Amino acid sequence: MFLKEFYSGTNDCIQITAEQGSLFAKEIAGDFNPLHDVDAKRFCVPGDLLFALVLNQYGLSKNMNFTFAGMLGHGVTLDFPETVESQFDIVGSHGKTILKVDRKGESSQNDSMIDALIRDYVAFSGHNFPYVLVPLMEKQNVMINLTRPLVMYDSMSLEFDCLDFTNPKIEMLDPELNVNGKRGDAHLHFQIKSEGEVVGKGFKKIVISGMREYEEQPMQAFVDNYLARKDLYLESVAS
Repeated sequence: MFLKEFYSGTNDCIQITAEQGSLFAKEIAGDFNPLHDVDAKRFCVPGDLLFALVLNQYGLSKNMNFTFAGMLGHGVTLDFPETVESQFDIVGSHGKTILKVDRKGESSQNDSMIDALIRDYVAFSGHNFPYVLVPLMEKQNVMINLTRPLVMYDSMSLEFDCLDFTNPKIEMLDPELNVNGKRGDAHLHFQIKSEGEVVGKGFKKIVISGMREYEEQPMQAFVDNYLARKDLYLESVAS
């Protein structure tokens, strides 16, 4: 699988450096969240990389739920248990649970199919900001704290009708944002198609903290800066 450059260690004992996590965010997910920058004070390994590593290790099941229980920083070793259980935790060397996994139904170890699913889902997920979340916030007249943005991956689920598909493509369905005071819960629903037919569905839940009243100019300036950072990085890679 293509994931080998984004972690080190054995199958059951994995470590992700800040450089590897940041590279995955930018190169694979197109995610330029400052939390994934190598020199970020609160550097956090992208949740989508953890999701990808679980599929790489345990295969794809018909029904899968992932709950992100904690942020993974630089230099923490992860224990990927040898298990056939339907529920298990990925725990760090600091003793804290990072990811909870719940899986049901038949499973597949088809590397090419899983690889294609990971790539398409991660690309879809990495573009949620600003293209999905900002319009959702504007509609609710709220926005993130621009001086300390905190947008966190909370959980995700996948449900498939079958596991013998090829060339999976993620398509966004109607997203939702529920606001309660300064907290927002975004539910990003999607379906998975193969050769034009729907083969599965899922959703991603994102928690947004420190929300305040929407201000168009500051929010647009924040988005412009985010996209400028992305363009600058892509130019540096291309040159």
